[in-house]
Amino acid sequence: MTIIILSTLLLIGLILMVAEVLFVPGTTIVGVFGLIVSLVGIVYAFLSFDTGTAWLISGVAVLLNLTAIVYSFRSGVWNKFSLKETNEGGAFDGRIIGLQVGMPGKATSDIKPIGKAMIGEKIYEVKSESGFIPVGTEIIIIKILNNKIIVK
Repeated sequence: MTIIILSTLLLIGLILMVAEVLFVPGTTIVGVFGLIVSLVGIVYAFLSFDTGTAWLISGVAVLLNLTAIVYSFRSGVWNKFSLKETNEGGAFDGRIIGLQVGMPGKATSDIKPIGKAMIGEKIYEVKSESGFIPVGTEIIIIKILNNKIIVK
């Protein structure tokens, strides 16, 4: 029964320390708890066995813990948690395709300084360069910046 208790304590400590490295890095609570359980297992070995056997068990436990942690770092498990691709997206969503500087349109709502305007066959949200533009006023596109249509 002593060997089962000792093995269980050392195994639980090892599992918790590896879990700290692999699954919950940075919290240290799991790792510290794993270290405490491993130390309790080593103390239990010194209380249950003669000194030579206890030192042997301690050395094997430390060696297994270090090996597991080093293997965890080298196994490439971090690659599963890291982003491999770059985000190619941006703010452009295709709203202004077909529009050009100089195109005429008509304000379908008051533009103060943002409102709606019919340009071609579509209604777009536009921004006035010069302030208030009343509904029904003819407008012209003077700039297109990052999905924003600037009119006057």
